[in-house]
Amino acid sequence: MDFVQRTIDLARQNVIEGGRPFATVIVKDGEVLAESPNKVAQTNDPTAHAEILAIREACTKLGTEHLTGTTIYVLAHPCPMCLGSLYYCSPDEVVFLTTRDAYEPHYVDDRKYFELATFYDEFAKDWDKRCLPMRHEPREAAVEVYKFWQENNGGDRRVAEAPTIT
Repeated sequence: MDFVQRTIDLARQNVIEGGRPFATVIVKDGEVLAESPNKVAQTNDPTAHAEILAIREACTKLGTEHLTGTTIYVLAHPCPMCLGSLYYCSPDEVVFLTTRDAYEPHYVDDRKYFELATFYDEFAKDWDKRCLPMRHEPREAAVEVYKFWQENNGGDRRVAEAPTIT
């Protein structure tokens, strides 16, 4: 199967059905493990991006939060939310088929607190300097939840079996 073409076809079909022009195909051992178009427009869920939905399906099928051994095909360079999700699930490779610069003459997805072109600069700011209003309300009880987790995790601070940088 041509996984690149499958990704393009899913995105095109999603547009025909009233959705947005994004899709993801996750491949393991030469077979499609999971796939999804972007379903934000259909569900009114701003987190229903193609990458997120396909990652959820693949992890459920495998019974793990780690997608080592997979290649993930995405129509466009991932947005910040999806990029974070891709880092968290640890695929072997992500293949994107177009860039924001290439599709920008045809599609723009800027939002109230950021523009995609400037988001990474915004994200790098200290929390109190961002456009998104944020307030820090420190509570020791919040830290206690993490201490409780560590105690229940045999004293280890890390998630068991999580792939790490070596």
